Amino acid sequence: MNQIIECVPNFSEGRDQAKIEQIVDNFRGRKGVKLLDYSNDENHNRLVVTVVGEREPLKEAVLAAVGKAVELIDLTKHEGQHPRMGAVDVIPFIPIRNSSMEDCIALSKEVGEQVASLYGVPVFLYEKSASAPHRENLASIRKGEFEGMELKIKEPEWKPDFGPAERHATAGTVAIGARMPLVAYNINLNTNRLDIATAISKKIRHINGGFRFCKAMGVDLADRGIVQVSINMTDFTRTALYRVFETVKFEAQRWGVTIAGSEIVGLVPMAALLDTAEYYLGLEGFSVSQVLESRIMEE
Repeated sequence: MNQIIECVPNFSEGRDQAKIEQIVDNFRGRKGVKLLDYSNDENHNRLVVTVVGEREPLKEAVLAAVGKAVELIDLTKHEGQHPRMGAVDVIPFIPIRNSSMEDCIALSKEVGEQVASLYGVPVFLYEKSASAPHRENLASIRKGEFEGMELKIKEPEWKPDFGPAERHATAGTVAIGARMPLVAYNINLNTNRLDIATAISKKIRHINGGFRFCKAMGVDLADRGIVQVSINMTDFTRTALYRVFETVKFEAQRWGVTIAGSEIVGLVPMAALLDTAEYYLGLEGFSVSQVLESRIMEE
């Protein structure tokens, strides 16, 4: 069987549909590549694409999409709730079938080298591909965002892994790496107070003493009159979605606030949802082999 790798590039454009389609078009109609999903958020002003493919076709598609994003996105004019440092903010590679983490690390370095040479965009390697421990955490690299990177990138400890030690004038910088499957999971609160969402985020995220595989931040959903705890679950097998949901619910009660709902951004592994179903339904001895669609796929 062919080697299959997943890639989930994040682009700093969530409002202009014409630009979004031009970027996504680079993943359509390519042999050896399958576009699984793409979603944009106007509040975050961000586009998340989920694609799988064979190694070389996937690399070519990603490089083409990066080129289009560099052409279309000007971060000097960009505003949004989500932190960002680049027109293409982050490009993670994830092993799926007949591929290993080492394969994804090697691919991330190849793509990083070419992004720098083709488009002049400085590249930081992160997560499993990181060249130093202080570069593993994406939030640490991104701190200061596009604006702060103008000076940060000139510091010796933040010299890019590829490309010039100078922020691209309009496209900024990009983080490229290899990681485990990530679940982008947001919990909406019935309040317009951003300070409450931010306080709860600090309770659950690892950097502040919360769950080990949880990153979180408060986001203002101004058009809906509510706020959101925006979460990235970096290893759902070790920190379950239901555990984070229940903690957010518990902490919100301290403020007299309820949960309006939650959402999954992009795709999610079946196991993450089954784990949650087991908890809330009190299922005993349940396994994925009992899921009808899963058995059909085995045939």
